[in-house]
Amino acid sequence: MNKVTFTTIGFVFFILGILSIVLSLIGVKFSFLAFIDKPGALFGFLIRLLMVFGGVIIIALAQTNWSQEGEEDIGAVNS
Repeated sequence: MNKVTFTTIGFVFFILGILSIVLSLIGVKFSFLAFIDKPGALFGFLIRLLMVFGGVIIIALAQTNWSQEGEEDIGAVNS
C-alpha cells in the first residue's frame, strides 16, 4: 500500500472517531458503529479515543520519509 492509502485510512479513522465522540455527547450514534457500545459506555468511549489516536498515528507514520530518516540517523552516528 502506498502513502496516500494509509493517509486516507488514518484520516477516516480520525474523522469517524471525532464525529462519533461528539455525536455520542448529544445522544446520537452512527448505526454502523453501534456495536462498539454493546459492552458498555466506557468501553465505547475508549474505542472511539483509540480510533482518534490511531488515525493520527497512522497519518504521522504514512507521511514520514523513512529513507531520509535513516540517512539522518546514520550521519549523526558517524559524526
